[in-house]
Amino acid sequence: MGFGPAPARGRSTAHLRCSTATKGRIDAVSRRGELRIYLGAAPGVGKTYAMLAEARRRQERGTDVVVGIVETHDRAKTAALLEGLEIIPRRPVGGHPGLDELDVDAVLARDPQVVLVDELAHTNAPGSRNRKRWQDVEALLYAGIDVLSTVNVQHLESLNDVVERITGVHQQETVPDEVVRRAEQIELIDITPEALRRRMAHGNVYGAEKVDAALANYFQPSNLTALRELALLWVADEVDVALQRYRSEKKISDTWETRERVVVALTGDKESETVLRRAARIAKRAGAADLLAVHVLRGDGLAGPPVGAVSRLRTLAEDVGASFHTVVGGEDVPAALLDFARGANATQLVIGTSRRSRLARVFVEGIGARVVRESGTIDVHMVTHHQAGRGLRLPVLHSGLPAIRKGLGWALAPALPLAATGLGIALRSTIGMSTDIVLYFLATVVVAMVGGLGPAVVAAVAGGLLLNFFLTPPLYSFTIAQGENLLAIAAMVVVAVLVALVVDRAARRAQQAARARAEGALLASFARTVLTRSDPLPRLLEKVREAFGLRSVSLLERTGGSAADEWTCVTSSGSMGCMAPEDADVDVEIEDDLHLVGTGRSLAAADRRLLEVVGGQALLALRSQRAAAEADASRARAHATETRSALLSTVGHDLRSPLTSIKAAAGSLRDPNLQLPASDRQELTATIEESADRLTALVDNLLDSARLASGTLTPLLAPTGYGEVAGRALVGLPDAEKVTVDIDESLPDVVADAGLLERVVANVVDNALRYAADAPIVLRASAHADRVELRIVDSGPGVPRTERDALFAPFLRLGAALPSDRDGATGVGLGLSVARGLTEAMGGTLTAEDTPGGGLTVVVALPAWQNGAGR
Repeated sequence: MGFGPAPARGRSTAHLRCSTATKGRIDAVSRRGELRIYLGAAPGVGKTYAMLAEARRRQERGTDVVVGIVETHDRAKTAALLEGLEIIPRRPVGGHPGLDELDVDAVLARDPQVVLVDELAHTNAPGSRNRKRWQDVEALLYAGIDVLSTVNVQHLESLNDVVERITGVHQQETVPDEVVRRAEQIELIDITPEALRRRMAHGNVYGAEKVDAALANYFQPSNLTALRELALLWVADEVDVALQRYRSEKKISDTWETRERVVVALTGDKESETVLRRAARIAKRAGAADLLAVHVLRGDGLAGPPVGAVSRLRTLAEDVGASFHTVVGGEDVPAALLDFARGANATQLVIGTSRRSRLARVFVEGIGARVVRESGTIDVHMVTHHQAGRGLRLPVLHSGLPAIRKGLGWALAPALPLAATGLGIALRSTIGMSTDIVLYFLATVVVAMVGGLGPAVVAAVAGGLLLNFFLTPPLYSFTIAQGENLLAIAAMVVVAVLVALVVDRAARRAQQAARARAEGALLASFARTVLTRSDPLPRLLEKVREAFGLRSVSLLERTGGSAADEWTCVTSSGSMGCMAPEDADVDVEIEDDLHLVGTGRSLAAADRRLLEVVGGQALLALRSQRAAAEADASRARAHATETRSALLSTVGHDLRSPLTSIKAAAGSLRDPNLQLPASDRQELTATIEESADRLTALVDNLLDSARLASGTLTPLLAPTGYGEVAGRALVGLPDAEKVTVDIDESLPDVVADAGLLERVVANVVDNALRYAADAPIVLRASAHADRVELRIVDSGPGVPRTERDALFAPFLRLGAALPSDRDGATGVGLGLSVARGLTEAMGGTLTAEDTPGGGLTVVVALPAWQNGAGR
């Protein structure tokens, strides 16, 4: 297209037109252009198509849009979108026809509003204005021109090595991540791997000659899935950075739960490793959430770690996949910790329980309590550890009431009797002694119901003394003039004790019910593990170890009947491994010769009873596992017997058939009474030769199978060409005229044993001729990385994906029973099995895949010969 008059510009920025004479220098602009990037996981996802569609939309809205450079790669639908767009001619480079690049000077002189520049990571040809195309784009942006561009995730500099490990292909062209991050808009062009492979199979991405090699190598489903995940994660990280920037600019401190983030607070003391590992498990169970470890300096409870502790924690944080952070909290550690968590947009916060005694916590609530109180929408996990609560503990009466009710009860114990006393003094002229006693009874009952036995007794005694001193004659004296006053005090104590006992009993029953529910849920979880998992015993022990807080759990079995015999470890979970029952902290006898043992701590009686029930489930799992192993062994023996039977039956059949033909033909030739013309004698001789060839192939396959099984096959590796081997392999095959050889002679040789490779190709082609239902067969070859692949392609009925693995099994022909298949073809079913074994012996692979459009393709992949140096 030629140049046309530029439409009216919709912006007021001034630009200095550039020319070759000025060497593209730009002196001043009033705005920088905006960059919009279409990011894809792989070629063919539709980045260029989306960019052209956006350009046409903008053009329809009246925007001045030109095409700087767009690569259509001969894709018809992409090329169709170029129609109607003004195209800036490319600039030839180096005087070579067909070698051209983006003409930056021409675009600057044209001065459009928007320019399309495809393939941002492209490396310009020598002699260009800039070495990289992204540098050309920077010049256009600096001139105030908006740019639409494309890039694939494998071209990002930070992901280049990761993509190489995934795909095996090193990307030469890369673009710095910062260039892409500076874009005002990044749009992810996403497509599922299955849809992309269908698009390629239909010829919408590459030409037909490249489709097979591309689908089998770079565009494998696993590669495309990994690349797609890389692209999604990279874009998600950029969105997260933008979100944090927006929250910072708007001064938003509330947590937005856009993504699970776990922050763990570390003190640097002995319990920190326990807390960090627990936080790592929490993050993993939250769906691989981000884990941030933070050490707060100079604060009560999080200060003064031992020498070297912080460096050890940093190393451990890296090992569990956490990022390590250090913040200065001054004297207000809870505020600093919560500020960090809110700044990181954390959804969960993990802290260790307080190391201070209960007495210390009476006067100061502690970091954990304050963090829980002020955490807001952040979930707080309090992790127990062996250092928790070390120090003096005040003796308290056992009660099933929660701590908050007991604390409130102790506060009401003196307050309510004092209130009753004040009310009695104030209304002395109005109410009598009986009413005063009722008030003290009421105060005692209320305290008993709230705080339990201890506060109730204190309230009863205090009430009786106050009643005696302030309201019972003689006043202001503890002298008891009347016996009923002493009876009233005793009654209050009795009532307090009875009510408190009832309240405590109800609280303990509630605790027992809660524990029973928890135990029931735990046992149900253990039962599901035993019943639903194929290998339940290791997982069951892992769940037992986590549930009871043990370092290790093992299942031990005694080999003999006496106690002096050694113990054998059936399986274990945890770092301590297996040990004898006498050395364990927990020992539960399941049977006389089977014990469940654990290390780490002693268990309470209730926990031991629960562990005994779990021991029964472990016994069930062990018996199930051994029964499954015996069933597998029985199936293996049955399969071996079936294989031997199939071998004898099939070999006997396949030996008898050619021997019968040879004997009949030889007998006819030797009969002196049978006068045969020359043509018949030649036909009988050919029959003998063909039958002998069949016998030779059968014996060769059997011998090769035996040598492969015994490991005595030693290939003689040398540079070998696929074309030459394919020609020799087809000689003597029936219906070889159906096979087309389309192998480029310029392909590199492979490292192979020419004789073995000929056997491989002959076996695979012979199998295709037997089962392709008269469909044409094509042999193609292509090079990829350090391997060269030979593809035997047929368009026959194909093989279901579920039966692919059985395709290469010995003594098996799919879809038919031995010794003959549905088409009457014969053979012992060793062709493909021997072919795979020979290929693997030469350092290659033999695989099967679908033929686009239907059929089966068998791929022989061998290492390429490198400069005569071999592998």
